[in-house]
Amino acid sequence: MAKRQIYKVVFYNKDKVYEVFARQIYQSDLYGFIEVEEIIFGERSQLVVDPNEERLKTEFESVTRSYVPLHSIIRIDEVEKEGVAKISEAGGAKVTAMPVSPFRPQEN
Repeated sequence: MAKRQIYKVVFYNKDKVYEVFARQIYQSDLYGFIEVEEIIFGERSQLVVDPNEERLKTEFESVTRSYVPLHSIIRIDEVEKEGVAKISEAGGAKVTAMPVSPFRPQEN
């Protein structure tokens, strides 16, 4: 049986750091974006509810594919098994650099 890959994607979203697990990620046809598909949420006991994971589950409830800007990606890891999806506060400075295109106009 072929082992299915699982990826942990960590990215910035509105002054927060999102950590989600997905089965598929790849470079999008939309320039400057990564596509994240099949987001995984752990099947936990109904007695113990993690509010962060529930919030993410609600936010991505009807999403089939998410496009994350390249400049928002902190890290992508291939992992053995999924963990707990979470949202945390972004530490450090509150200043974000403007995205810069790698292409420069030609000078004549």
